[in-house]
Amino acid sequence: MKHIVRWLAWVALCGSAQADVIVDWNMRADAIAAEKRLSPPQQGRGLAMMHVAMFEALNAIERRYRPYRLELVADRNTSREVAAAVAGHDVLVTLYPDQKASVDALLEQALTAVPDGPARERAVILGRKAAEGILELRKGDGVAAPDTYRPVTQPGQYVPTAAVSSAGVAGWTPWVMSSGDQFRPAPPPALNSAVWTRDVNEIREVGALDSAVRSEEQTTVARFWFMTGARAWNPMVAQVALAKQMDLLDCARLFALTSMAAEDAFIAVFDAKYHYNFWRPVTAIRNADQTGNPATPRDAGWLPLGETPMHPEYPCAHCISSSAVAAVIRGVVGDDIGTLTLTSVAAPGVTRRWTRLDDYVNEVSNARVWAGFHYRFSTEVGRDMGRKIGELTLATQLGRRR
Repeated sequence: MKHIVRWLAWVALCGSAQADVIVDWNMRADAIAAEKRLSPPQQGRGLAMMHVAMFEALNAIERRYRPYRLELVADRNTSREVAAAVAGHDVLVTLYPDQKASVDALLEQALTAVPDGPARERAVILGRKAAEGILELRKGDGVAAPDTYRPVTQPGQYVPTAAVSSAGVAGWTPWVMSSGDQFRPAPPPALNSAVWTRDVNEIREVGALDSAVRSEEQTTVARFWFMTGARAWNPMVAQVALAKQMDLLDCARLFALTSMAAEDAFIAVFDAKYHYNFWRPVTAIRNADQTGNPATPRDAGWLPLGETPMHPEYPCAHCISSSAVAAVIRGVVGDDIGTLTLTSVAAPGVTRRWTRLDDYVNEVSNARVWAGFHYRFSTEVGRDMGRKIGELTLATQLGRRR
């Protein structure tokens, strides 16, 4: 609920009525994800489909940018607001048919705001074509494949039975990358290396539940970033669109680019995570006596500050997604972003602020170390992967027509 209130406050401040339609549908998609408790990759898939469909519809009218994949053409007197709303509606109601009532209600608001006539009729047709085109493109994208993750064990030996998260995401069809392993990094450092020794000892001290060296501020930041997925950047994307006074098409483009980059970041990071299957700090520190490294002492009862995510450690997913989004924002508007703010459902009453995109990305990375979830080297690798994916997205997608 607080997340929705934040979005409503943004809309109330927005001086461009046109851009509201993009934010309205983003709000609805985010609310659906929260209600259905979708994983970040699941939420990201829906957002990318919705935002790309809305962009395709709007761009068919303006013809300012290269399309993603659809070659749609529309009369310039077509209602932009209705076209975008219908595209967003049709994607969401197809993905989440149980949400039809609320999605229909939001569409009705858009339709009633535009007088009946040819401009509205053309917009309805265009929006439907855009949604149908994107939905068709994503058929068979791997999301329906069964989870075949095999826990590492020996016959008859117990292993924890909680289900792992997002094991099949690596097999999803990317939006921008040529394959899920396009940016797969080198293996994590050897357990007798200087990097491993440095980083596991750092997180053992600063990431522990009862850490004596983690400051109150670091604890607050770590808890703040227990928030994951698109709600960790979508409000800032909206703030950038407002600050730069983007029109409807440019706002749609920014959301489409960030959504595609973030979803490809998830595909890339889960490819690497399940390829290397590297142990989390809570496992490594409790078993440090088995590594043959006398410089990394065992702590038999060690616990992290937060609840460790249920997927392998390397690389950092939060780091790759934030870095990918930041790279897109920087490529679209540069480094002059004013002041970006964010609140978190995981830290009520706390607001974080940044005037530099690098500070935002670095804070996310530090937070995962302070939380006891990720080694320093994993955050560095994740940031590098995300930057490459964001830059690839900008270089190859939705560029200006020549």
